Amino acid sequence: MIDFFINIGYLGLFIACFISGTIIPFSSDIILVTLIATGWNWKLCLLLASVANGAGGMVNYYLGSKGKTEWIQKHSNIKPEKIEKLRNWLHNKGGYMAFFSWIPGIGHVMVIALGYMKANVWTVAPFLFLGKFLRYVVIIFLTLKGVEWMDTLL
Repeated sequence: MIDFFINIGYLGLFIACFISGTIIPFSSDIILVTLIATGWNWKLCLLLASVANGAGGMVNYYLGSKGKTEWIQKHSNIKPEKIEKLRNWLHNKGGYMAFFSWIPGIGHVMVIALGYMKANVWTVAPFLFLGKFLRYVVIIFLTLKGVEWMDTLL
């Protein structure tokens, strides 16, 4: 499946990053790293990955805003108790916490909980996108440094 996404290039990256931004368990990092390491335009990859992953994250917000935790549990491995625990923790912290949506294990749940709490979408969206963007900046920087380092060895 990963080869499929890599073979269709930028479109594959966009689709993979969107999927990985939702509650569907999937990682787009290998696709991003492979494209960058093989010479694809890193700036365009950064833009596409950030927008797609952020859009996937906003799908999580939307799902949370519908308040149907049983649906979320049915279609993911996220238990309602985990959403409720994060919702309680996020109380009074607000949409700014969406910045941390990139953190594995809790990021998706955090955004669902923000939606469930009806946190201000105009606060959630920019902080969610900023967090996703900066995560991809780090991944791309490390990939480019790794490629540079490998070139010096060869």
